[in-house]
Amino acid sequence: MDFSYSEEQQLLRDSVARFIRQDYAFESRQQTVTGSQPFNRKHWQQFAELGWLLVPFREEDGGLGGSAVDLIVVMEEFGKGMVVEPLLASVILAGGLIAEAGNESQKSDWLTPLIEGSLQLAFAYTEPQSRFDLSSVTTTASEDGDAFLVDGHKTVVINGAAADTLVVSVRTGGQGQEGISLLLVDANAEGVTRTHYKTVDGHNAAEIKFNRVRVPRANLLGTEGDALATIEKVIDRATLAVCAEAVGAMESALEKTLEYTRTRKQFGVSLSSFQALQHRMADMFIECQQARSILMMAAMQLDENEGCAPRAVSAAKSRIGKAARKVGQEAVQIHGGIGVTDELDVAHLFKRLTSIQYLFGSTDYHTQRFIRA
Repeated sequence: MDFSYSEEQQLLRDSVARFIRQDYAFESRQQTVTGSQPFNRKHWQQFAELGWLLVPFREEDGGLGGSAVDLIVVMEEFGKGMVVEPLLASVILAGGLIAEAGNESQKSDWLTPLIEGSLQLAFAYTEPQSRFDLSSVTTTASEDGDAFLVDGHKTVVINGAAADTLVVSVRTGGQGQEGISLLLVDANAEGVTRTHYKTVDGHNAAEIKFNRVRVPRANLLGTEGDALATIEKVIDRATLAVCAEAVGAMESALEKTLEYTRTRKQFGVSLSSFQALQHRMADMFIECQQARSILMMAAMQLDENEGCAPRAVSAAKSRIGKAARKVGQEAVQIHGGIGVTDELDVAHLFKRLTSIQYLFGSTDYHTQRFIRA
């Protein structure tokens, strides 16, 4: 089977790689991460101009009709550069939900400005008690005439600090997996309280509380009480995206470790000449290759099954989570003490790889999900 990228995919990959190399050096990234803004809006507008925000969307929604394989091409390169701009949160997650469940009017009002780069979105779905259970929703939306009144608390909302509009999972009735709906909520509406912060890997998130927030019924995405299947589908696509990001970050960590051992000398010889370290780096290489293989398998399964391949996605997340831990830890340990300093990019790659292990479900969670599927 041919796993090579098509000519169009290679051009897309080259475009992202060129941006990372020329405009997203580690020092530039650190200025963004340590700055007061959640991300670099100049870079975000550049993403829009280059067409990267079009990749996940179907042609009928104004996108490029991008496949899952197209998506991982972009996310791998983002992983290598540790990009903190919210493609995952704003476009793949929140934008993906609008593309899946929204009507034509909602797509025009929210997807069009999103693709143009003028609107920021975030998906508020995790709650203090929910962990990885997407059906654990206690945020309520009660009917009030031609509107809903939203009450509840969402936690660790990625891009929640910068979002103009929130896609919020709410319970409009029922119990368990029944009665879950999606609402588009103005992030600056009366009754919305946001507490934002930087995460350990340089991204931004927010705690968001809703106190009788009035939301027009026209802002309901899809059918009331029937949103869980849509949420699961979009979360699986986002899970594939972070798996691709992890593969890119692992390859970058391996490359930087190899270069370090070639230049760093001990006892008058380079570290790369020590057989014990050669074996460890060979193991890192094997982990990277296995991770790439299972990533491609999951992407192809998603494309072949119209975006529904939970078992394949969980297999990838479980295997890549283990690889991310192995490669990240080895990169830090082979670098020695400098490997955990803020000045070295390897330390930040390790932080991002560690975060990805728990994003959208831990390694253990996806192993169990794979068994159940």
